[in-house]
Amino acid sequence: MGGPSAEREVSLSSGRECAAALRGEGYEVTELDAGPDLVARLNEIKPDVVFNALHGRWGEDGCVQGILEWMGLPYTHSGVLASALAMDKQRSKEAFKSAGLPVVDSVIAPRDEATARHVLEPPYVVKPNNEGSSVGVYIVHESANAPPKLSAEMPDLVMVETYAPGRELTTTVVGGEDTDPGAASVTEIIVDGWYDYDAKYKPGGSSHVVPADVPADIYDLCMDYALRAHRALGCRGVSRTDFRWDETRGVDGLILLETNTQPGMTPTSLAPEQAGEIGMTFGQLCAWMVEDASCNR
Repeated sequence: MGGPSAEREVSLSSGRECAAALRGEGYEVTELDAGPDLVARLNEIKPDVVFNALHGRWGEDGCVQGILEWMGLPYTHSGVLASALAMDKQRSKEAFKSAGLPVVDSVIAPRDEATARHVLEPPYVVKPNNEGSSVGVYIVHESANAPPKLSAEMPDLVMVETYAPGRELTTTVVGGEDTDPGAASVTEIIVDGWYDYDAKYKPGGSSHVVPADVPADIYDLCMDYALRAHRALGCRGVSRTDFRWDETRGVDGLILLETNTQPGMTPTSLAPEQAGEIGMTFGQLCAWMVEDASCNR
């Protein structure tokens, strides 16, 4: 848990929640803040399983997964390739397109260029290509005369993608080596404005309607698309796929935004809520992830 990414605080919160839940299920748990001494600490602890509660770069992009594979330590969530693919928004989008899933147009552009001119016709969104949790997301509205002033903390290359209007929907998939993956439910996220970092993680930042009050065909498509996205990337364990739905366009208005291979596991997180819809308590979900852990994922 923890680690050096922009999502460190969320990861610490996820880690604490998962550790408490696993202790409640009878497991012996050591909490480890992932730092430069990670390998030495793992050698010292000698765990049977590593529960990966890291979010963002290094913990979610295949890096720590590669270390755990090298050390021969069974771990939770997706493996090296699926993690790296899902974290790279442009490459994961190419995988989704190949699987026939609906995504919006996007380009990768130098940060300076995205600041100097409209790389796409507004409205569009600018965001890092390899961060999560809505870190560093800029929305450029249709009426904008000038491009966004991006912070110096933004990476040298950014993703610029066509803005997808509509309602926020998300679907969790649960599945492992001995379990065919299945979609749990569809949640609608209701927020005043953009579903940004604060809306995701601060109490009261957003409200969740689960199951989402949407037409049956849209609900079924979210379930189908999330499962296909999980398979297209080669995910394991738990993943969560986010959508935007423009209800004025019906089925054609449902757009897949991205798949998260390490969904948040905090008190306000979506995946645990959806697991509850298929009869899994938070403790049972964490325990299932431990029992599903392996190498060669």
